[in-house]
Amino acid sequence: MPRLKPIVASTPEELASALGLSALEAKEWQVQYVLLKRLKEVVRRRSITHAEIAKRAGTSRSRVTAILNDDLEHVSTDLLIRILGSLGYRVKVSVVRSESAA
Repeated sequence: MPRLKPIVASTPEELASALGLSALEAKEWQVQYVLLKRLKEVVRRRSITHAEIAKRAGTSRSRVTAILNDDLEHVSTDLLIRILGSLGYRVKVSVVRSESAA
């Protein structure tokens, strides 16, 4: 069996490309990653249980556990925002023109 060469990605764009994601999908993934990173920081700092987060956000504990274990498959950005909101945080969005779109 031939050995596969590992793929090294230094940027989210390179990783998205290696995974076969479009540029738009890559941007969506980046937004979710930022929200997930912040959510993990909040959970770590507050020492709140997955069950309590789930109760506040109106979702299941197993879903919260999966999210906090980096499983964002079938997770919408809306859900991440709702979880953060249930913990007393609001998400601010900034829209700027991309240099590549010029």
